[in-house]
Amino acid sequence: MKQFLFLVLLSSSFAVFANDPKNEWHNTSLSEATIKKIQESQFEYKKCVDAEMRKTTYQSADVRTGTEQIIKQCEPVLAKMRGVYAAEKVPEVIIGRHLKQMRMQTTRTVLQNLMFAAAARDAGQTK
Repeated sequence: MKQFLFLVLLSSSFAVFANDPKNEWHNTSLSEATIKKIQESQFEYKKCVDAEMRKTTYQSADVRTGTEQIIKQCEPVLAKMRGVYAAEKVPEVIIGRHLKQMRMQTTRTVLQNLMFAAAARDAGQTK
């Protein structure tokens, strides 16, 4: 299901830039091995974010500052995914769009989790 969703997203992104010759991508499908590498990179990125969120240094920091630091710490892990895309000759526009989407979704999740933790601490529910 994820593979199908990914291919639909990728093909719809392609249609937006199809009239721009330098951004046109003629190969419209990714191999199973490439999709697996991308999914592994996504898993590694989420694992990195989760590990960073568990550190106690972010528990006492401002929520927005902590979120920014967590995302910055895991940026090198996300860069590996860019390498996988580049090896398959995916246009830079599509690569950037997908990585930006992942970064934004992760940032929202981290911010929400840190806000919940801060609210629980302020309410005296956790130490």
